Amino acid sequence: MWAERMSINFEELDYQKTELGDLILRRRRMLSLEGAEVFEIKLGGSFLMSSLFTKVEVALAELALAELQADELDVVVGGLGLGYTARAALQNPAVKSLVVIEALPAVIDWHRRGLVPLATQLTSDPRCRFFHGDFFRLADSGTLDPENPGKNFHAVLLDIDHSPRALLHPSHGSFYHGQALRRLAAQLHPGGIFAMWSDDPPEEEFLQALDLAFDSSRAHIVHFHNPLLECEAASTVYVARAA
Repeated sequence: MWAERMSINFEELDYQKTELGDLILRRRRMLSLEGAEVFEIKLGGSFLMSSLFTKVEVALAELALAELQADELDVVVGGLGLGYTARAALQNPAVKSLVVIEALPAVIDWHRRGLVPLATQLTSDPRCRFFHGDFFRLADSGTLDPENPGKNFHAVLLDIDHSPRALLHPSHGSFYHGQALRRLAAQLHPGGIFAMWSDDPPEEEFLQALDLAFDSSRAHIVHFHNPLLECEAASTVYVARAA
């Protein structure tokens, strides 16, 4: 295991260079929060995810799956990260299969090596499968799961970019408009759900794009407490239903 112990309260668990920038996984103890252990992912110099803030990642799965009535659900998660959205989906007993698409192989490796808190819960669940690939290219190709070409899904949950405007890579931009969203909708069962996390307030332009591709859409504002700044914060979960 590649790890550099910097102190008992701070440890850099992995460092990789990627096409999206330097990728860092680190663990630290927050002395201001009674020694709580926090795992953080940094990408390209900015924070991508923290185990201190997971309410919205969990809400992404819960809000989407609450819209479905089927007993055996096939679900796709775009973006693995620390695994909180995937774990929340697997906690729903109706989920039959879960494909997690992750563009950065190092992130999948963290889970397989047990470097992150939820690793064992995901890797030991026979319903869950990791797939190394570009979610946006796969969605555009019409096949989200290359191991099962042509398969449709009951729900697709996306947590990759910070928002439809704040992108991790410029190539993602075309997904949030017209044709790409319609191609994604075509990979859902009738009445299937597409849900997406955004760190920004609801964007009317994106809601309009969703309405053109799906039968209906709405934006949920999810509030959570920021213990570092001692304030309330909020993110958005978009939920759209296929015709």
